[in-house]
Amino acid sequence: MKTDIEIAHEIKLERIKNIAHKMGIQKESIISYGPYIAKIPCCLIDNKKIRKSKLILVTAITPTKAGIGKTTVSIGLSLGLNAIGKNAAVVLREPSLGPCFGMKGGAAGGGYAQVLPMENINLHFTGDFHAVTSANNMIAALLDNYMYQHKDKADGIKQVLWKRVLDVNDRSLRQIVTGLGGLTNGIPTETGFDITAASEIMAILCLAENFDDLKRRIEKILLGYTFSGKPFTVKDMGIAGSIVVLLKDAMHPNLVQTTENTPAFIHGGPFANIAHGCNSIVATKMAMNFCDYVVTEAGFGADLGAEKFLNIKCRKAGIQPALSVLVVTTQALKMHGGVPEKLIKQPNTEGLIKGFENMDKHIENLKSFGQDVLVAFNKYDFDADEEIELLRSHCLEKEVGFAVNDAFALGGEGAVELARKTVEMTMEKQHKPIHFTYKDTDPIERKIEKIALKLYGARRVIFSEKALAQIPKIEEMGGAEYPVCIAKTQYSFSDNEKIYGVARDFDFHINELVLNNGAEFIVAIAGSIMRMPGLPKYPQAKNIDLVDGEIVGLS
Repeated sequence: MKTDIEIAHEIKLERIKNIAHKMGIQKESIISYGPYIAKIPCCLIDNKKIRKSKLILVTAITPTKAGIGKTTVSIGLSLGLNAIGKNAAVVLREPSLGPCFGMKGGAAGGGYAQVLPMENINLHFTGDFHAVTSANNMIAALLDNYMYQHKDKADGIKQVLWKRVLDVNDRSLRQIVTGLGGLTNGIPTETGFDITAASEIMAILCLAENFDDLKRRIEKILLGYTFSGKPFTVKDMGIAGSIVVLLKDAMHPNLVQTTENTPAFIHGGPFANIAHGCNSIVATKMAMNFCDYVVTEAGFGADLGAEKFLNIKCRKAGIQPALSVLVVTTQALKMHGGVPEKLIKQPNTEGLIKGFENMDKHIENLKSFGQDVLVAFNKYDFDADEEIELLRSHCLEKEVGFAVNDAFALGGEGAVELARKTVEMTMEKQHKPIHFTYKDTDPIERKIEKIALKLYGARRVIFSEKALAQIPKIEEMGGAEYPVCIAKTQYSFSDNEKIYGVARDFDFHINELVLNNGAEFIVAIAGSIMRMPGLPKYPQAKNIDLVDGEIVGLS
């Protein structure tokens, strides 16, 4: 079997200006980054046009550590829709260098369902991640300078909340001390690094509707508190304009193409386990301006990405999906059915059936939002037909749609069944209003409890003293009606990554609440989740190389 990168090198790419032109975007409007990548100016978005487009959300059951192929299915579905004559695009997040060189090795799809040029997309792309990193760290540098210049004054900073970020998995930077080496080097301060995907700047970039909204949100970022106890924001430093300048190009969504030369927007990259896990509002709305069907993905399982997509992104952007596609694999089902991970590729009917419980819980959760659900079986070459039919029969009993996706091996042809079922389930249907899990006016604790009890299945939520002490401060800042973004493990419904299947009768622990005042949501940190990941024992970086001018191992 050819590797992803070998397949990518075989594809003849079209000029990006032609891809844009076929969508109805004038060639002179695009901002080219070479022949195959472009940015599309935000000013082309017309909110009136998006009402005619059908937005398809792709999510998944709780994944294995190797993933579940959600990106591949998302791309495959867009290929299948185009193959049956529909005008469709896919909208994805940008990959982070952390996972690409750490656990996963690439995040641009796979096989014959990829977005291209995959090397650029997986690496530095158009520099959006670097722009977010620079903007975040510019704020940190200016804040340190403010502290230094005001160290003996009443308006000096007593408590700093803002951290630096880096787009690399580096556990050694989680906790550090800055300002050592004498007075001229600044004020010694205990701080740390988060990964760039967890930066509030990344969340703001993905939630801002335009440049004015971007600046408004950046001004609101809470950086810390003064000696008098007053909240200290970016606006207080008067630097929001300079941060917007650093993000000027990054704000525009990126246009590339698939292995079958169909349009793909890739923009923004917050993780779903430590942030809200969705691509940018401007990228989604841009695609909906020009395409009848728009396929978008939310990170990790539906308990994370889909929940935040619906409760945060849709709530704030005024959009809603016509259908939710739930990706499953026999491997993930068997893992949740108690089969040891080293054996999940082997036939095991008993383990498969027991694993249905995890899928059923995700279906139940999606239906609680008022969503119609289509189960997409992501096929691998070792899957047995009898196990596929068992799953198909179970979905029929659950009264949800079912289709096989084989786009990895066959491209658009392998996703025709999935595409036709998608069209069938959205044909002449009014978009159902979303039943949000909580109200804006619910108390902060109650919002978190509703997610944990209703969607995760927790018995109760236990808040640390630190978390409880943070609630009044959040309310004083005007955050009482913000949505909540729970940061937890992606491998379990609970806050314990080792509890597979459907966790029951468990306590859900909230250790800390972080006010992302610019992003306008509250991050609730659960269990032992880290906002700066570490590297595995055998990082994917060991497989990546440049051989005869060609990148290898990035798949």
